[in-house]
Amino acid sequence: MRSSFIVPAPTSSTLSRWATDVHNFLRDTTSGAVNAQTVLMQKQIGDEKATTDGLLMWDQDGYPVVSKDDAWHRLAVADYTYGVGNALFGRATAVTAAAVDTAYAIQFDAPAFATGISRAVGNLTRIVFANAGLYRLSFTAQMASSSASSVEMRFWPKVNGTNIGGSTMVGSLHNNGATTVVARDSLFQFAAGDYLEAMWATNSTSAFLEAHAATAYAPASPSVTMAINRVPT
Repeated sequence: MRSSFIVPAPTSSTLSRWATDVHNFLRDTTSGAVNAQTVLMQKQIGDEKATTDGLLMWDQDGYPVVSKDDAWHRLAVADYTYGVGNALFGRATAVTAAAVDTAYAIQFDAPAFATGISRAVGNLTRIVFANAGLYRLSFTAQMASSSASSVEMRFWPKVNGTNIGGSTMVGSLHNNGATTVVARDSLFQFAAGDYLEAMWATNSTSAFLEAHAATAYAPASPSVTMAINRVPT
């Protein structure tokens, strides 16, 4: 007498995988029980094949992957675990120094837009990060001088009141009325609640950061800008 085949019952630890295997079996048969274009998301356990393009899974590190050309490819997705973070700051007026060789924190205007980033209440020179993460900062400053002598300016970031080593930009001007822009992009790792300050100093009070009014053919020019974007990791 032919013995019947008994499908082993799933346990609590194998239920998700058992259900996925049943789903994929039905998908691969001609019964039409499951649409052939569908597949369940599941976590890789190490032996899954990528022979069919377009299968989505979670790899063992917790990242989504997709099958293509017999290989698994990790998908780049934004990490919203701790919220988003982006902002655009600028200043519509000039920035001046009262004394030479003295560090000053630049006060930006209210941001044009911001999510998860803001100016500190009571200290508008501080930019506060609500969410931990890796951030790309793009800083620009429009240097100007009212002196015929050479002037020099320095710019650097300060985090939680501490200067960041090896981060200073140095710019110089040589002519009265000269203007030039300095810029730099950098990556910073911030914890939730950290604050950033954009510092500057000059060796001459004739040096300043200049803003230009709008003309009939061009919009206004800010004296400084700071664009901040959280980097997906």
